[in-house]
Amino acid sequence: MQLTLRDLAKILRYSFRLKCPRCGAGDLFQTYFKMFACCPRCDLKFERESGYFIGAMYLNYGATVCTAFPGYFLVETFTSIPFLANLSIWALFSTIFPIFFYRYSKSLWLNFDYIFSS
Repeated sequence: MQLTLRDLAKILRYSFRLKCPRCGAGDLFQTYFKMFACCPRCDLKFERESGYFIGAMYLNYGATVCTAFPGYFLVETFTSIPFLANLSIWALFSTIFPIFFYRYSKSLWLNFDYIFSS
């Protein structure tokens, strides 16, 4: 399947709103860390098999590294913040950001998989 700009816009819209990839109306999460098993609106099964969301962990890790790594060097290059303070800032960021981005990485993974599988 060829990914169009319209498909990409739909993926990003549903992913960052944490909505079902099929209907776009059902919520993905019951609580901050607990997903519904199926969409409350259209009954799409979210976790298809054990280990399905391992790809979402890679997305989360990649987003963290692709933000923290250049961020560290940009701060190091363009500010006079001491090395230890800069390192501490990005270590803290690398601890907190994956927790915040957890839901979005699962949503992105589910939406991309749905588009490419259907």
